[in-house]
Amino acid sequence: MTVNGFERGEDGGGPSECDGQYHSHKLPLAALSTSWYANGQRCHKKIRITSVRNGRSVEATVVDECDSHHGCKNNIVDTSKAVWEALGLDTNIGEVPVTWSDV
Repeated sequence: MTVNGFERGEDGGGPSECDGQYHSHKLPLAALSTSWYANGQRCHKKIRITSVRNGRSVEATVVDECDSHHGCKNNIVDTSKAVWEALGLDTNIGEVPVTWSDV
């Protein structure tokens, strides 16, 4: 899992693929790598993200694609700061191991 900015002007780039909107980093949000994004089939659906390090889980809403054809790894869950905080993780780490599942 990596941290992403979903607000205008943050490191996430343009608006979200699912709805063409920007979203608050205070909301638990996720962008999935291309194959998991599944051409938008997971848009606005909840996923459960679990930290491998501490076992804590949080539900997040999929709002974007992390494009694996343009720099994103094939197995990335890119999330808002709210997800990291809910999992008790430091966003400065950069990348942490997680598991995820559809809710």
